[in-house]
Amino acid sequence: MELDENIIAQVKQIFSNLKHNYKFKVSCNSATDIGKQMVEFFTEFSTASERLSIEVEDINSEKAETALIKAGVPTGIIFRMIPGGHEFTSLLLAIMNADGEGKTLPDEATISRIKRLKGEITFNTYATLECTNCPDVIQALNQMALYNDNIASVAIDGNLAVAEAEALGVKSVPTVFANGELVWIGKGSLGEILDKLEEKFGSEEEITPQEVKKLDLIVIGGGPAGAAAAIYSARKGIKVGVIAQRVGGQVKETTGIENVISVIHTTGEQLANDLKSHMQDYPIEIYESRTIEYVELKEKEKTIKVKGGEVFSAPQVIIATGARWRRMNVPGESDYIGHGIGFCVHCDGPFFKDKDVAVIGGGNSGIEAAIDLAQVCRHVDVFEFLDTLKADTVLQEKAKSLPNINIHLSQQVMEVTGNGKTLDGLVVKDRITGEEKHYKEDGVFVQIGLQPNSEVFIPQVGSNNRGELKVDAFCRTDIPCVYAAGDVSSVPYKQIIIAMGEGAKAALSAFDDRIRLL
Repeated sequence: MELDENIIAQVKQIFSNLKHNYKFKVSCNSATDIGKQMVEFFTEFSTASERLSIEVEDINSEKAETALIKAGVPTGIIFRMIPGGHEFTSLLLAIMNADGEGKTLPDEATISRIKRLKGEITFNTYATLECTNCPDVIQALNQMALYNDNIASVAIDGNLAVAEAEALGVKSVPTVFANGELVWIGKGSLGEILDKLEEKFGSEEEITPQEVKKLDLIVIGGGPAGAAAAIYSARKGIKVGVIAQRVGGQVKETTGIENVISVIHTTGEQLANDLKSHMQDYPIEIYESRTIEYVELKEKEKTIKVKGGEVFSAPQVIIATGARWRRMNVPGESDYIGHGIGFCVHCDGPFFKDKDVAVIGGGNSGIEAAIDLAQVCRHVDVFEFLDTLKADTVLQEKAKSLPNINIHLSQQVMEVTGNGKTLDGLVVKDRITGEEKHYKEDGVFVQIGLQPNSEVFIPQVGSNNRGELKVDAFCRTDIPCVYAAGDVSSVPYKQIIIAMGEGAKAALSAFDDRIRLL
């Protein structure tokens, strides 16, 4: 990546107030192309501040890596990549976070959990510079390295370590190994990954007990519905807290957004940032990187407990936890997630250049995925369970115009097959004839809709057969002073703009009930 003058000028402004000195220690064979490029990149990048410098260690290896050193002490952050593309932000944040000035720094409760992780851990994260999900994972692990001296985070460009990635069976990014063991595949927030690491490595006990955080209203979820609910509630002058894995929720997985009225075009990342900025303009307490462990909603004072030990209480709760990608739930699927089965076309599509892939689902997301994959893959099979496609007509026409896309209707996936390491195909049943056929595929992208994140609430809150929390026209559930909004609720049409409206409606209903019932 070549850094032009405009980029350097912007970085100079960002780094104008650095408090500490940072060194990029580049270890490489400077005679190789990647070694030369890495030295050139970090040499040029270092001109952005007098606080930055570079040291080159010549080694006899094909590997090239750069360690970030703060005031002479290793931070544990290492780049086995030239961090351009989406990872340029990861480099910037690594320095800003190390300096204590990053805007994405975790709060004290989350830092405490990071520090209490047991043992020495080295993360190797395989990524690509085109991946939109990789930066979140890499930045989360980099933060862990900053706050725990026993943790190292190594970000690896899979395109520069092809043989290594293939030997490990990596077919999806981001893929994270901890001390050589696979621990994470795909998108993830700091809170989600931290939950997984606490289960695997264990955690030291909290020395001091947590106090219950009391609020007037708790919003669970930080996506469009949750943000709207929090803002509308805060404008009424009540004490609001938002508990979320990450602000933005599933919106962050969307690359282009063009149907939020009055906003001609935005991205999921930008919209998530805008949601957070809007909430921060009000006295809203945001508790990010939290996973709900237990809820008690039937009492007058509702109680929410999160992993790590924090407890929150309020007389009213708005549930806006959204949804996640639905899986096929067929034999072999779980065995090959990250080893042939993917959910993000933009992240994992490049792994299947000139190969045969399948897309499961004929809705908008499935047909859009097929069209994108057709640009890089040799052949794309689309399998739809129904006898017609659900995608918009314009998308259907585009897909049918591409010679390397085949659309199969009335098809049911029965099994994912493979050699135990990588996927090699699908067993698909024709729902009309009953005939089963094996299709050879190098990769499979599942695009069959959403599953509501409602499991922790269902034992107490009424739900329908799809797992959506049932609400009335005012977003009220069957429990007094408990509301649901957005994709987790039974309201039809899962759209950003609808979720925002439902979040606002839930907040107004809660305020009305607050006046009448509390």
